[in-house]
Amino acid sequence: MSKAADNERFVMVFQQAHGLTADGWAGEKTFGALTADVAEPATAYTPGTITERMALELIGHEAIVPEWYLDSKRVGTWGIGVTNASGHNVDRYKDKPQTIARCIEIFLWLCRTKYGPEVLTAFAGHTLSEAQYGAALSFHYNTGAIKTASWVKSFKAGDLEKARAEIMNWRSPAEIIPRREKERDLFFDGKWSGEGKATVYDVSKPSYSPRWSSARKVDIRADIALALGAA
Repeated sequence: MSKAADNERFVMVFQQAHGLTADGWAGEKTFGALTADVAEPATAYTPGTITERMALELIGHEAIVPEWYLDSKRVGTWGIGVTNASGHNVDRYKDKPQTIARCIEIFLWLCRTKYGPEVLTAFAGHTLSEAQYGAALSFHYNTGAIKTASWVKSFKAGDLEKARAEIMNWRSPAEIIPRREKERDLFFDGKWSGEGKATVYDVSKPSYSPRWSSARKVDIRADIALALGAA
């Protein structure tokens, strides 16, 4: 790779991490961000760790059901999209609702011990920014496909434009498209969307399906901070 290409890639990675348009051109906004970083360095992010901002983003893409329920495919599910396939037995929560704090605790544990390591393995040889790791972790938690996704391969090959388009191939069912757009914008543009709240649902019985009319927004920032502090 030429020196010019190296410089362009550096600028694009910097732009992604700072929420700028990743075009590889050090224009006024990019130069201003570079200057600000030199004058006042940002708090260093330790690659592969889950931050409060990241946890808020991921849970904002999901929902919380504190009691065991059946999802659209009739699979027993609990908390933040957790099933027995994760390695955590969720059948124990049937008719036994848990606290939101407990749901968040298990979610973060799975991200650290299962999904996070798989994301890092898929991106081996590339250091991910906080935004990139958060977006990739959200994608993998939802699809389980980080190892085979073509957009990951394109990104590792340096073709950011192609990777940006390919992540949107994962758009079924249609309801998932807004989430995928947020993951794309976070990974490639550093644009965060988490607002500090999660949607919480109760369970209808005897169907054991989420009671959609019970939807409510709950501020989860204190529970996230507590869970991360205890880790």
